[in-house]
Amino acid sequence: MDTIQLMKAATTGDVEAMRRMDPAVLSERTPAGNTCLHIASIHGHQAFCQAVLDVDSHFLHLLAAVNADGETPLLVAVTSGHISLASFFLPLYKGPGLSDALTKQDKHECNALHHAIRSGHNKELALRLIAAAPSLSRAANKYGESPMFIAAMRDYQDDVLDRLLEIPDSADGGAGGNNALHAAVRNGNSGIAKKIIQARPQLAREEDVHNETPVHLAVLRGHVDVLRVLLEHDQTLGYLVCSDGTPLLNIAALRGYVSAAREILDHCPDTPYGKQNGSTCLHVAVQSDEMEFVNFVLTSQQLRKLVNMRDQNGMTALHHSVRKCMPKMLAALLRHPDIDVTVLTNKGSPATWLFDDAIKSAKSLQWNEVSMMLLNADPKRATNIYNLHKEIKDKITDESRKIVKSLTETYTRNTSIVAILMASITFTAALTLSGWYRSDAAGSQGLPIMAKKFAFQAFLISDTLAMCSSLSVAFICVIARWEDFEFLLYYRSMTNKIMWFAYMATSTAFATGLYTVLAPRLLPLAIAICCLPVLLPILTMLLGRWPVLRLQFRLGRSFKSDLLDMV
Repeated sequence: MDTIQLMKAATTGDVEAMRRMDPAVLSERTPAGNTCLHIASIHGHQAFCQAVLDVDSHFLHLLAAVNADGETPLLVAVTSGHISLASFFLPLYKGPGLSDALTKQDKHECNALHHAIRSGHNKELALRLIAAAPSLSRAANKYGESPMFIAAMRDYQDDVLDRLLEIPDSADGGAGGNNALHAAVRNGNSGIAKKIIQARPQLAREEDVHNETPVHLAVLRGHVDVLRVLLEHDQTLGYLVCSDGTPLLNIAALRGYVSAAREILDHCPDTPYGKQNGSTCLHVAVQSDEMEFVNFVLTSQQLRKLVNMRDQNGMTALHHSVRKCMPKMLAALLRHPDIDVTVLTNKGSPATWLFDDAIKSAKSLQWNEVSMMLLNADPKRATNIYNLHKEIKDKITDESRKIVKSLTETYTRNTSIVAILMASITFTAALTLSGWYRSDAAGSQGLPIMAKKFAFQAFLISDTLAMCSSLSVAFICVIARWEDFEFLLYYRSMTNKIMWFAYMATSTAFATGLYTVLAPRLLPLAIAICCLPVLLPILTMLLGRWPVLRLQFRLGRSFKSDLLDMV
């Protein structure tokens, strides 16, 4: 019961209640291993803590007591954000037998300095901890993080980082094999990076678990300012390659960071430009579709020799651009004065043969544009291109035959529904005529009232044509269930033409019927409705042809219309 009362007093900071208790109770703990100092530190009751320690010097041992989480009262005060209380505790740890308690680590192996820097409540407390116990800077937690790494990750470029760098043996590692310089580079903080590399230049060559040095990380993230700081301090860093043989230029090409590549070449004009397997930064840029970086390489005198360089498969950048069907990339490569379109791969394949790898793109304008550009660049291989074009066309035709049945079923089902609907509407319209029938004039009984009007006659004719053509389409859709390929294509084409005629006749019937009832007031609307079936197909055709027309304009005389029959 006394322990419960003590912990309640510690929670509320009730000093008087604590003083009325038996002093022996002050050493009691909760099931979680907390003493009254731990509980009071959680709530920041400095007066209560001081009163407990003033009872007897014997109770100073409570400062070294750890709870189930391995925390001392000092650690609890720091993690709870009570900086003034932590500052009060700090001088007391200089007492006899308490020096080791100052460097205690919790269950995560974090000491007071780790928590002080990470929480960021008060940097002055971090400086006091460093001054009181420099060994705190040498410890790493269970994640491999040192106080210096945490400071760099939090962009602390003040006295805390400076003081940590002044301690010769302070730890600088971090999680995942990173170090403090990795952290500065990751944040793009050139100021911190400059301080660290000047104090510990060896960190620039250390790799993390991903085999990346800080220099590689700077290029990968495009932090040009940090990269400049590193290269200005040590120019040889521009020649570093990862453990897998990847140089800096290849990393820049992967992300398309032209400014990073320029910075590297400014400091190291002969920096490595490719891996041992022959994959250059130009290969990487083409494969990554980084057009700006490709243009940079093609206009760079230092990298000019990469244009026709081959990888381990004997493929140049031109081969890769053809395989990926990238017209803009291919056009840029073909414009280079040194380009050689006759280079063969290790299997003896020219760039044109790699179209076979891009068969999925064969029905696209990109595929056709690339074939036209290659045909213009290497006319001697025209036969190869046309033969390959015919071969792929045959493959596509065979694939189309396999799926024509399901497509035809869908098409005929939808078309027949529309045709039957139109036939029903037009048949009903013919029975329910505008103005109804005559019943008064002798010899004219049962005739339509408006039978002599031209608009009414046009309505009847167009309505009849619409109904007959719609019924014809419906009957053709029934016949189209045959599975003969040529038969299906022929009747499908005929159905399209008849349906267009049915649309036009239906709209004409609607327009003239509307005009018959409402007279000249809706003449413009009637004319517009009649013209709609004619204008819509023309507009649709123009919109569909626009990409081809634009391609024809861009290619000029090199345009080959016979290569577009698969689009």
